[in-house]
Amino acid sequence: MLSLPYNIVLGSQSPRRREILKNAGFDFRVLDIDYEEVMPEQPFLISDIPLYLAEQKAIHAKGLHSDDLLITADTLVFYGDNVIGKPKNRDEAFETLQMLSGNMHEVISGVCISYNGKKELISDTSKVYFKVFDLKELEYYIDHFNVYDKAGAYGAQDWIGLIGIERIEGSYFNVMGLPMHKVFESLKKIENELQSPLRETSEGK
Repeated sequence: MLSLPYNIVLGSQSPRRREILKNAGFDFRVLDIDYEEVMPEQPFLISDIPLYLAEQKAIHAKGLHSDDLLITADTLVFYGDNVIGKPKNRDEAFETLQMLSGNMHEVISGVCISYNGKKELISDTSKVYFKVFDLKELEYYIDHFNVYDKAGAYGAQDWIGLIGIERIEGSYFNVMGLPMHKVFESLKKIENELQSPLRETSEGK
């Protein structure tokens, strides 16, 4: 639907982000960015951390061309004062899911769109409400699904999301890792800005 003079590059190995971007109708290639996600040391609003990490991924991207448009993203789970990333082991995954059980938590994604020396920064927040889980349900999920590549130790599209999410306030796709509604609007804005000089030239003739 959009006509951009750029090759879209997704700087993420996340299968969820690839699926979302593909289902939105975009052709793109995937770029593996060698960057270890490190929380900022300087004073930072915790809600801005995903945006910071998304921008850092863009800064560390290599092998891009002048006609590439890079999309990088980071998603974290926030519960109270806890910033929750990907669990390192089974015990950490279990503790995380126990903490989220029966409670509301926020999922915040930061997205950086880089093109032609410019950047568009996007942030989106969704509130997720979990039911109270039985311990057997958590054990089953951790033992049968890949929880180690997901912030908060769960995927909304997985079994635990199907049986455990009571409601979501905000974008479901943001919870999956990419707020596509905001990404699309940003890409549309870029398209409109690129077409504006052409309109002005045409009208001036």
